[in-house]
Amino acid sequence: MSIVAVYNIKGGVGKTATSVNLAYLASRQGRKTLLCDMDPQGSASYYFRIRPAKKFSSKKLLRGGKHIDANIRGTDFPDLDMLPADFSYRNIDIALDDFKKSQQRLHKVLQPLQEEYERIFLDCPPNITLLSENIFYAAEFILVPVIPTTLSLLSLEQLFAFLDKIGQGREKVLVFFSMVEKRKKMHLDLMRSTQNQTGLLQTVIPYSADIERMGLYRQPVAAALPKSNAAQAYERLWNEIQTRITS
Repeated sequence: MSIVAVYNIKGGVGKTATSVNLAYLASRQGRKTLLCDMDPQGSASYYFRIRPAKKFSSKKLLRGGKHIDANIRGTDFPDLDMLPADFSYRNIDIALDDFKKSQQRLHKVLQPLQEEYERIFLDCPPNITLLSENIFYAAEFILVPVIPTTLSLLSLEQLFAFLDKIGQGREKVLVFFSMVEKRKKMHLDLMRSTQNQTGLLQTVIPYSADIERMGLYRQPVAAALPKSNAAQAYERLWNEIQTRITS
């Protein structure tokens, strides 16, 4: 059993596409899988055509137990369930402040779900907030998609510095390059210069129109276009991640 948070301080790096495809690939192996959409924008929820219940909210999420159970929805894919996001998550840091040991509230909420699900994926919003700190405590692994640009690598260093500050080890971080354009010399040069980066995976996810079309198909690219280069890249990524999280 494992909780994998897909996170980056920056937005627009492919977090949601990664969360959706990896959750799908995990469930396709017959593993009971839960995808939790933690972003108030609800993009992962949109891909699976799922909306939260009208009375669901960030406060009910943080209460856990029956409040979460009542809002978990099945997807169109066997063994894959989803906890959809609610727009009230934009105020979740305020709600977290009402709890003792607020940095560990999400861990307490997710712990009972591990009895039912073998894999739990968290599609996380960008920025470093109290919710982010909760995610770092709750997740056994933090999967970080990074575009090979200077600012993206800077945000990765900021993440490592924050993890050091709160006493969460860098060893739980797995990094991979996302939205890579091999025609761009800068992308290739930066990837070569970071070969010894802590936690760097070998699999690269290309910039792909097929991934962008997920918004039209409203399915994982691995389901809609399983033979595409993008789908095969996500499958290689998931296979590589599994060797890390099961070792």
